Amino acid sequence: MREYLVVFLVAAAVTFLLTVVAREIAVRTGAVAKVRDRDVHAEPIPYLGGLAMLGGLFAAFLVARELPFLSGSKPFVFEDARSVLLAGALVCAVGVLDDIFDLDALTKFGGQVVAVGALVYSGVQFRFLYQPDGSVLSLDGTQGALLTAVLVLTTVNAVNFIDGLDGLAAGVIGISALAFFLFSYQLSVEIEIERAQTGALLAAALAGACAGFLVHNFHPARLFMGDSGSMLLGLVLSATAITVTTQFGPTDLSQAGDDTRANWLLLLLPIALPILILVVPLADLLLAVVRRTAAGRSPFAPDKQHLHHRLLEIGHSHRRAVLIMWLWAGWIGFGAVVASLNDDPVVWIGIGIAFVITVALTFLVPLLPTRSKRAGDPDSSPLETL
Repeated sequence: MREYLVVFLVAAAVTFLLTVVAREIAVRTGAVAKVRDRDVHAEPIPYLGGLAMLGGLFAAFLVARELPFLSGSKPFVFEDARSVLLAGALVCAVGVLDDIFDLDALTKFGGQVVAVGALVYSGVQFRFLYQPDGSVLSLDGTQGALLTAVLVLTTVNAVNFIDGLDGLAAGVIGISALAFFLFSYQLSVEIEIERAQTGALLAAALAGACAGFLVHNFHPARLFMGDSGSMLLGLVLSATAITVTTQFGPTDLSQAGDDTRANWLLLLLPIALPILILVVPLADLLLAVVRRTAAGRSPFAPDKQHLHHRLLEIGHSHRRAVLIMWLWAGWIGFGAVVASLNDDPVVWIGIGIAFVITVALTFLVPLLPTRSKRAGDPDSSPLETL
């Protein structure tokens, strides 16, 4: 556990430092977010935060290879991690080009497909699925590749869609990565196998990169991650979850279900976790596609009706809207992980209480009078208060 903490801290520190460099590159190359009608920032903000996070991830990877415990892990641990990071570098490069030259949607999607192809070619892909009756369905190479592509591409674009408020995407993905780290690490403990796993390593590094970037990105942001960052985070997170199915076999997961008295959720979680922890941005993505298609517009056409925009509309401040969505990501991600590893009724009661609190904070807090409202200030803006 201590070495994973080192990985987290290295990724956070390097990302924090490289963010200054990325900002300078963005300014010099013109990769700057101009103010548009659908945006909430009031002045141009540089992009290319993804470069800083990519540097943090690679730094954490290199340091992990030299740590006493992690360096002694099986070769595939670092081989798979390297494959994920190289695919992440490809999709980050596509994002950099988009941040600078504003690529069209089809070209950007093609770049995502190339990155996913590199990931699948390296061997990081689904190999089996659990069926409702508990049996295992083995996948051939083509089936596994297609399922991997669907999951990764969906996650990449979901993260891209949710990147609309300062600190939102980095916070949601950071929380999701911590939840996945808990699952991967605790699973290896329960079934008594080596705790050096690709999933845990990448999750710790990803959480650290998000934490280091948030120092610069939380409202008011001094740097945006841009598509170079959002696509990188989406690919690394989904690929991290996929590595569980390549390094934990069906027998291991079935054994874990027996040993921990967990239910079927444990068996499905390696596949379902990316969807569960990103259910908010995925729901936002689905609603956006339906909304735009119904209006006769392209599914990729931007608008100002995302979930985070609606939180602002009902009265939340910028920061509070971000924190609310962090709460939802935490409740879903950690709730799913804890429920899968422990079937104690107390756990379910705790998850239920957390749900009630999250719902109350989402819908009731905007109804409470603020200082400006009590003072009768008609010009107060929800963006000016926390």
